[in-house]
Amino acid sequence: TDAYLSSIDLAVKAGAKVVVTPGYLFEPAVFKAQDTYPDVKFILLDGTPQDGTYTEFKLNENVYSVFYAEEQAGFLAGYAAVKEGYTKLGFMGGMAVPAVIRYGYGFVEGANAAAKELGIKDVTIKYNYTGSFLASPAINTAAAAWYSAGTQVIFSCGGGIFDSISSAAEAAKTKVIGVDVDQSSQSTSVITSAMKGLGVAVNDELTAYYAGTFPGGKNI
Repeated sequence: TDAYLSSIDLAVKAGAKVVVTPGYLFEPAVFKAQDTYPDVKFILLDGTPQDGTYTEFKLNENVYSVFYAEEQAGFLAGYAAVKEGYTKLGFMGGMAVPAVIRYGYGFVEGANAAAKELGIKDVTIKYNYTGSFLASPAINTAAAAWYSAGTQVIFSCGGGIFDSISSAAEAAKTKVIGVDVDQSSQSTSVITSAMKGLGVAVNDELTAYYAGTFPGGKNI
């Protein structure tokens, strides 16, 4: 949190009038910064300002808090995978935080819906949280083991873990599903990405800011 606050301080001192903070880890920093810089607007993605212990919440008029229906994007990813003929799926989430949980829940529901439509009863889904959002040899090894055991595609749902999972997919000549943004440029193993419109949200709120209609003080 101290590091995030230092970065916000530098941005404001450099003249920033709007600061975009992506991710729930920014919640405690924005909780403090909204009072420190009442004339600066904050766009907080995937979170709402809280004191770091989830006991005190405060949303000032200079903060716009954005949440997403990740379960819908996850549903489409699972649905599409089964419709494309994949029956041995995997879900690797970074950590069991709300956004990742919603992605995974939707992924399973989507796969089940497609299987039911197609009359397929042998769809299987391996499911695991890696405990980190960073790439690591351990995650690469775990993904490689899944692929070796027959998993055809893994939904990589956790930021940097994509690098570990996609490298395993490339080595096994199998597939991976990206998350949040279009990750097709990062690996030849990507068949699709569950995108939730981060760029759209930021663009909409920046447009509102410059139009003088910044919708602060809301969780959307």
